[in-house]
Amino acid sequence: MADRNWTADDVADHFEEAFRTLRRLPPVKVQGYFNAWPQIKRSPREIAAMEAEPMRVWPSAAAITRLEQTFDWVLWVEEGERKLIWSRAARVPWKQISGELGCDRSTAWRRWQLALTKIAARLSAG
Repeated sequence: MADRNWTADDVADHFEEAFRTLRRLPPVKVQGYFNAWPQIKRSPREIAAMEAEPMRVWPSAAAITRLEQTFDWVLWVEEGERKLIWSRAARVPWKQISGELGCDRSTAWRRWQLALTKIAARLSAG
């Protein structure tokens, strides 16, 4: 990754993609429980009356690899900065973030930029 010149915007985009990838992963289920009942045969009329379920798109292997890289990056910053970066990746409004941090919006934004710049500098250095 040292061959690329990273910027704070690149790092922010990478964290947003990592957050989206985390949301698309399958849910964790308790092992040991299963259903031995046969599938119910439904008529076309019953199928038409059912509520539509959203189509689930699973993340690709490359997206999961980038997610794992992002997990390594968060170890380079402090815990408060991690929470700030993940909050912005989750698109939490600045008003809510600044309320949690106890500062105004511009100070929260500067702290976020500083945290992203720390990560970008380390990535660019190799």
